[in-house]
Amino acid sequence: MNDIRKNIIENICYTDLVYGRINKKLSTKMTRQEIEQLVMDIISDKTSIIKKNGKNYYINNYNLNISITINSSTFRVITMSGI
Repeated sequence: MNDIRKNIIENICYTDLVYGRINKKLSTKMTRQEIEQLVMDIISDKTSIIKKNGKNYYINNYNLNISITINSSTFRVITMSGI
């Protein structure tokens, strides 16, 4: 596992509002645990592409057609949406 991927997994965090935002963007009704598991699965997936642009990491998984945006300094999940 590369250093960026490992660092994100070790430090990732969520706000209360992000769960609702993710469900809205993905048109789902996942629980907090389901969202966190999906995020971890996508980050851990070797086919997911991680790019840093400005102050954020963008993690794209084209197999699932999902993109995750994470703040690069706080490792806080900002949103997750379809690609």
